Amino acid sequence: MTKKILLTGFDAFGGATLNPSWLAVKALHGRQVLGHTVVAAQLPTVFDASLRELNALLKKHRPALVVCVGQAGGRSALSLERVAINVNDAPIEDNAGAQPVDTAVKQGAPVAYFTSLPIKAMLGALQQAGIAAEVSQTAGTFVCNHVFYGLMHTLATGRELKHTRGGFVHVPWLPEQGTPSMALDDIVRGLHVAVRCAMVVQHDTALGAGATS
Repeated sequence: MTKKILLTGFDAFGGATLNPSWLAVKALHGRQVLGHTVVAAQLPTVFDASLRELNALLKKHRPALVVCVGQAGGRSALSLERVAINVNDAPIEDNAGAQPVDTAVKQGAPVAYFTSLPIKAMLGALQQAGIAAEVSQTAGTFVCNHVFYGLMHTLATGRELKHTRGGFVHVPWLPEQGTPSMALDDIVRGLHVAVRCAMVVQHDTALGAGATS
């Protein structure tokens, strides 16, 4: 079986006509990273449906590494997300018209999960490559966090995925969407750097992983 790295982006939402998260991961589809083939897939910006699609992709590809990517307007750097929280609190409707308020991503599950990506090592690699980057303490409470939390819950509870590591990265707008922004070529290059680092470095020694309660 071909060894895989799964990257996901989202479709456009909120009246936009594009989403840089999808454009960036699509550009990496088929690339080889340390003997692993990158598989890029688009998730719908829809609560619940996004997780059904993600779980189907995880079952199909059994990747060694998963990086879900989303758009974060107002940020100027690649944001390496530290923690996903068990809350849906949508500031706008998703693409199916749903706008959950103060609901759980997964009933009865832990309040939060830490990423299992080496985000401090990734931060250093990105900065060395000249890509603006930061560690973020919040992935929000919209569909991005919903997917991030759902990913980490699945990785924590699925025995067939016990060796898979994963996390979430937010990317800025493209210049044509507004400011602050980042050129698509830089986003693509940054994601490639981040993914390669995550394949080399298993974990940050100063960070814990798993659930908090």
